[in-house]
Amino acid sequence: METDLHLSVLQSLPQPVLVCGRNNAIVFANYAAETFFYASSNLLTRQALPDIIVFGSPILSLVERVVERNASMIEYRVTVGSSRSNEERVADVHASPIPEMPGHVTLIFQERTMTEKIDRQLVSRGAARSVTGLAAMLAHEIKNPLSGIRGAAQLLEQASTGDDRALARLIRDETDRIVDLVDRMEVFGDERPVDRVPINIHVVLERVKMLAANGVAREVAFSEDYDPSLPPVLGDRNQLIQVFLNLIKNAAEAVEPTTRPEIRIMTAFRPGMRISVAGVAQRISLPLEIVIEDNGPGVPAELMPFLFDPFVTTKLSGSGLGLALVAKIVGDHGGVIDCESRPGRTRFKVLLPVAEGRDAAGH
Repeated sequence: METDLHLSVLQSLPQPVLVCGRNNAIVFANYAAETFFYASSNLLTRQALPDIIVFGSPILSLVERVVERNASMIEYRVTVGSSRSNEERVADVHASPIPEMPGHVTLIFQERTMTEKIDRQLVSRGAARSVTGLAAMLAHEIKNPLSGIRGAAQLLEQASTGDDRALARLIRDETDRIVDLVDRMEVFGDERPVDRVPINIHVVLERVKMLAANGVAREVAFSEDYDPSLPPVLGDRNQLIQVFLNLIKNAAEAVEPTTRPEIRIMTAFRPGMRISVAGVAQRISLPLEIVIEDNGPGVPAELMPFLFDPFVTTKLSGSGLGLALVAKIVGDHGGVIDCESRPGRTRFKVLLPVAEGRDAAGH
């Protein structure tokens, strides 16, 4: 009876758990480990740890040290790869000896993806808010004199010929460009509450796909994998269109060098995703998952931690405000956005709350 209870506890854990015996043979794998390593428990327990962990992984030496010292140890930020999948994930690995079973070690994998996703999103929201004051200052102190400069340039252009007219036109065009940049930054300073209603996110995505397929993504093949039972999100339709149109535009620009450019749009319901927010007693559920995936070359690793910060861009002519604005809008909707990228697959994942109670009933 006690053994059954212990087994049930291990199986109920959301973290992947492996138990390794002598010669690193796997003697137990819980349900979460089956999902994590893309293999059934029966298959895992017929293998040894080196069979499922990439060669040279510090996890193997971690197990050896735990057995030698007979003490628990933790290896932080380990890249965990599986022989059954090309996907690599970062996890903290907790290794503990089992006193009743000498030579046996329990491994618990705490994947860092979601933790870092939330932390990074909170930082990104702060970065977006940090330009609010700058945007207000620019709007007031720069736009007014710019209108005077543009007017003077127009008068000079009308009264000039040849090279002088070209220079006056250049002043006017550059003034317009700066005004456009300031206008885009002003959005960050808009703190007015948004009138939100329950929205079917698939209607938004189909509208965005139609706009993109007839514009910025004309040469790109689209595919969809929608969850038809997805409940509505409480949001502003125009702002959500702006979010996903921006993400698809970025994806379309990223896949241009590829021979067969493709963008996948996926939705899913993830009921287990909950986060804690400062100032709110209860944990907030973010079960609506929307993924925009492309097969482009990927985001440079050095930019990943700052991808949603203002003025960070991989484009030579980009302003670096697009993804910062996306992060602000998603944050204003109570959601989280993150990016996972490697060559050949880049995923922007948006997690949003469900419209509940009377709000959902009005859908």
